[in-house]
Amino acid sequence: MNKQKITVAIVEDEFTLSQLYSDFIQNFEGLELIGIANTYQNAEKIISERVPELVLIDNYLPDGQGIDLFTNQLIQGEKTSAIFITAASEMEICSKAISYGAFDYILKPISWKRLTQSLERFIQFKQTQQFYKIIDQKHVDNLFQLKSKNFTHRNEKGIEESTLNIIFSIFENNKKDEYTIDDIVEQTGLSKTTARRYLEYCVKQSLISVKMQYGKVGHPRRIYLKSR
Repeated sequence: MNKQKITVAIVEDEFTLSQLYSDFIQNFEGLELIGIANTYQNAEKIISERVPELVLIDNYLPDGQGIDLFTNQLIQGEKTSAIFITAASEMEICSKAISYGAFDYILKPISWKRLTQSLERFIQFKQTQQFYKIIDQKHVDNLFQLKSKNFTHRNEKGIEESTLNIIFSIFENNKKDEYTIDDIVEQTGLSKTTARRYLEYCVKQSLISVKMQYGKVGHPRRIYLKSR
């Protein structure tokens, strides 16, 4: 499965910061930088013409306030999400950002760890939306939690939340109850080694279960099942 990168634009008038954000985004797996704006006018142009999926927005711009970008029809229409990165510590600005639907609000001076957590949650949020075609209450809760919770890595080395979510979504969203390693490889595009590692992790965490299928010749096959 070909994973399409999430398009990102930066709205920041301080040149040094915008370059730091640019380098950070371009080295962040799953994201693609498509534009940088240093004024409100340029930001409107990028949003309307390129329609990024995510915008990192500073509030204090030379010709306006970033908060007013939330009145842009593309953002209001949920084609573009936004993460505020700003020195604006006034409750009024923060409250507006929340009410307008900002995905996150990060105060300057920037914490790169905090920004990393926010971007990882956004990537997982987008992937979850793609895999949940029909939702129940559990799926709704998952989506809202991704917007609010502090992102934490799985303790086990080499296990990423986004990949884990893709694996688990196959079991959640399909009518089929049983899967072989080949089924998972075909649906995800992962290597057999990676797919097996994530499947065994899911078994270990009791997210799915496993049974052995014995044939007439060769080693038994591991069949992965939805947990009941």
